[in-house]
Amino acid sequence: MDDSGTPPGAINFLPCVFERALQAQCAACELARHDADGERERIACSSPLARAACGTLYGLLRAKSAFALGITESRRVLPHAMVMKIQCGGLFGLKQAIAPATHAPDVHSLVRAATESHGSLDALPFSEIIKGVAAWKGCKRK
Repeated sequence: MDDSGTPPGAINFLPCVFERALQAQCAACELARHDADGERERIACSSPLARAACGTLYGLLRAKSAFALGITESRRVLPHAMVMKIQCGGLFGLKQAIAPATHAPDVHSLVRAATESHGSLDALPFSEIIKGVAAWKGCKRK
């Protein structure tokens, strides 16, 4: 077994919460494990505890950015563009609030630093973080 508790050669069923942001190269993560499934690249998390923390962060980002994005609670499945705004913009806003001197946001490092500096993810300055969500622009169609 490796340090993640997964036996060698076993399939990791922990898909990365911020997979879309990592695939778009808006962020990186030291715990991300890349796997090709046919023509599709999948990104999995190597740590169940870190994945749970990322899930909590994503849930908070989605809930706190609902007003800025005009999302109603009845909308369970979001369009790709909104998910990208929440993931990429949220990570950028978190980086600006927690570690503005860093170049590219590393998801695991940001979550760990946010927890250490604020005690819990619930206590983050979401009014500042959501500015990153609102300001994030995706690629323009040609």
